[in-house]
Amino acid sequence: MSSYSDKKIYDVFLSFRGEDARSSLTSHLYDALRRAGITVFRDNDLQRGESIYTILRSIEESRIAIIILSKNYAYSRWCLEELDKIMECNRTNGQIVLPVFFDVDPSEVRHQTGEFGKAFQNLFSKINENSEFLLQFNSEVLFSYPREDIKQSEEKLVKWREALRQAASLAGFVILNSRNESEAIKDIVENVEKLLDKTILFIATNPVGVESRVNDIIQLLDRDIQKSHDVLLLGMWGMGGVGKTTIAKAIYNKFGCKFEGRSFLANIREVWEENAGQAKLQEQLLSDICKEMTTKVPSVEYGKMTLKDRLCHKRVLIILDDVNTLEQLNALCGSHKWFGSGSRIIITTRDMNLLRGSRVDQLYPMKGMDESESIELFSWHAFKQASPTKDFAEISRNVVEYSGGLPLALEVLGSYLFDREVTEWKSVIDKLKRIPNDQVHKKLKISYDSLSDDTVKEIFLDIACFFIGMDRNDVMLILNGCGLFAEIGLSILVERCLVIVDYNNILRMHHLLRDMGREIVREKSPEELEERCRLWFPEDVLHILSEQTGTKAIKGLTLKLPRANAKCFSSEAFKKMTKLRLLQLAGVKLDGDFKYLSRNLRWLSWNGFPLRYIPANFYREKLVSIELVNSNVKLVWKKAQMMENLKILNLSHSHCLTHTPDFSYMPNLEKLVLKDCPMLSEVSPSIGDLSEILLIDFEDCVSLRSLPRSIYKLTSLKTLILSGCLKIDKLDGGLEDMESLTTLIANNTAITRVPFSVVRSKSIGYISLCGYEGFASDVFPSIIWSWMSPTNKLTSPFHAFSAMSSLVSLNVPSSSSHELSSFSNELPRLQILSVECSSELQLSQNAAIILDALHATNYKELEPTATTSQQVSNMTSRLIQCCNQVQVPGSKQSFQSILIQMGMNCQVTDILKEKILQMSTGVVVVCSLIIVFQIG
Repeated sequence: MSSYSDKKIYDVFLSFRGEDARSSLTSHLYDALRRAGITVFRDNDLQRGESIYTILRSIEESRIAIIILSKNYAYSRWCLEELDKIMECNRTNGQIVLPVFFDVDPSEVRHQTGEFGKAFQNLFSKINENSEFLLQFNSEVLFSYPREDIKQSEEKLVKWREALRQAASLAGFVILNSRNESEAIKDIVENVEKLLDKTILFIATNPVGVESRVNDIIQLLDRDIQKSHDVLLLGMWGMGGVGKTTIAKAIYNKFGCKFEGRSFLANIREVWEENAGQAKLQEQLLSDICKEMTTKVPSVEYGKMTLKDRLCHKRVLIILDDVNTLEQLNALCGSHKWFGSGSRIIITTRDMNLLRGSRVDQLYPMKGMDESESIELFSWHAFKQASPTKDFAEISRNVVEYSGGLPLALEVLGSYLFDREVTEWKSVIDKLKRIPNDQVHKKLKISYDSLSDDTVKEIFLDIACFFIGMDRNDVMLILNGCGLFAEIGLSILVERCLVIVDYNNILRMHHLLRDMGREIVREKSPEELEERCRLWFPEDVLHILSEQTGTKAIKGLTLKLPRANAKCFSSEAFKKMTKLRLLQLAGVKLDGDFKYLSRNLRWLSWNGFPLRYIPANFYREKLVSIELVNSNVKLVWKKAQMMENLKILNLSHSHCLTHTPDFSYMPNLEKLVLKDCPMLSEVSPSIGDLSEILLIDFEDCVSLRSLPRSIYKLTSLKTLILSGCLKIDKLDGGLEDMESLTTLIANNTAITRVPFSVVRSKSIGYISLCGYEGFASDVFPSIIWSWMSPTNKLTSPFHAFSAMSSLVSLNVPSSSSHELSSFSNELPRLQILSVECSSELQLSQNAAIILDALHATNYKELEPTATTSQQVSNMTSRLIQCCNQVQVPGSKQSFQSILIQMGMNCQVTDILKEKILQMSTGVVVVCSLIIVFQIG
């Protein structure tokens, strides 16, 4: 591409015949353009001694050329050379040309007739007559043209005639004697301003937090992208009201002047749905970039081709604001090839799915404001200053906390509370607990309304009302049991910023989105509680149960009361709730027949279940999850029912439970949690029938002496937790047969030996024996530990195995941690690594050395001035980074590593555990590395 597209110094190049126009129109127009902030080049600006080619270069470096075509314009050979260069830039690079017909008719210029034609003919005659033609400027000879032969003269004549014809065919301004010159100049300046698009988009009177986010994004936009011919697409993703449009406007204002053309297409989601809205958006894009007001788009496909043809040689900045479908993206930004080199396209959306794959080169997830930013933004709207007044400081923090860092809510609530009394503020806050602000609600509800699938909407409402703070996998099992296709539904909600899954796999939701979902339920039946599909507000549920006014409209209900305020209701209150599928109770007792509970229940969560066993007439065949935490059950039930749909059974903290149920009646159970059941002394041998089980947790079952041998037949079990089972003193050699087991946690037990079969296990990744007070050498059988005995009297800390001389072991006492420095040299042959650590800091340092060797990553030394706690914290942060990819150097095959943890538990070992378990998934095992950490 030419220099035209690479650099623009001037907004306007002014071409004119000085003798005709310099003293009047030209000078007035020049002054008016300068007053409007427009950068203009005219030949007066040429300095003495500068080359005449500076003018030609200045034409290329200008965005717009204004040609003042006066009666004698065509008598100047240099004017015609300028004109020819201008029209060349117009053809090749899209330079905008505005002809001004000053005291001449456009037809005279087009056909070279009248006074204008005579001047053109006189120039041609003069060129042929003179031996050389001098170009003069202010009586100084700037350039001379040697005599030309007749053929050359005719070629120039044809060239200039064509340039004049093209210029006269363009839309311009005609200034005749009858036209007011000042009005014409005003029109020209307004048109130039529009073409230059120097519009500054309004952001905010007090743009809190904008600059830092803009700078972050500009850094991404400035990166050199080798792919796609240096065209970069950036996606800004975030929930409604988080400030995507505001930041995009700020980028447009700050960054747009660096491009040949720019366009901000606002509210694409809304405009797209209007009549002819699709073509309207494409036409606006063409108008903004190409400055052509007359281009019409008869169809979207035609618009695509036109955009591609017109923009492929232009360096542009385009903001596509509020995109919510791929159809929109394809119509306005089909591919990188649509745009010229160096272009930047920014897409704002609430839907991550639109940005997947190679659709964008960079992704910027929008985050809410921090507390400091939130208080400042709220204060500007509520108090018209940067901080709250003294009397409102505390209550302002309550409003800011409610807003959750969402700029929209901070602005709306701040403006609403402006100049109100404290009592009014308190009333507003109380109301917000029940009914969200209407303006905020409508803005957020856009994301919900855009969900085209009713099952996804159901999932969102279920999470908003019942499942926030619960494990994602548990919730998916329950929702799948309700026929809601949870995997794809939850994925869509995460993509749309409606649900968050945190690093612990827990479902989270911005509480304004939570309130939006609950308001959707409430507003469908604002007066009739019993007609709402979900009930969560305590007063509403108390009314329904007390008055027994429930109906089949109710799908979910939760009532959680403090134990001290427990209430008793008749079971008949549930009689008409035939479609109830989600029931969560705490501090509640039911009196009467359990047959009245819905036969469609999928989730029963009853904290403090008051009965000794689940009544036989309670229908439970469709239940997916039974959670009776802190219950009084002694036996789960006296009469069993087949429960093929049951996936989760949680009876934790049931202090009266003595026996587990018969598991043969729940063949598809995946999660069994019996934490802190101190009276539990017997586990049914039928536990071996659980062919789908993934997790068994017997933590703190202090009366449990042993596990049935059938448990070792569980080939699907991944996690077994025995911590706190003080009477369990051994593990069976059948561990080897548990082919899916990755995690064994047996802290604070009586276990003194680990079976040799653990070495043969192909899946085990983490064994924790924290709390054991002896030595590691006492826990593992001699056949394993003999591998670590010195043989052949080697002086090196590495010792060859007596039976396998090609493999070595390393035993590192706490006083000799420096020996780990040679760890990486022996890594390919290392089978067992035993490390004794006297402190968490030493553990952190040794763990870093080990992981460093595992994936050949070098780390900088810690600052010598750091405190011990800082060192531990820094090392832990490093571990999180370095654990992401552990691989044998130079190989695509990975180690299977077993982490055996003894002594105290700490954050470092937790990190190691998680990462080693990740490493154990989907790898080709070339060697088993057993890492033993003894801490204390």
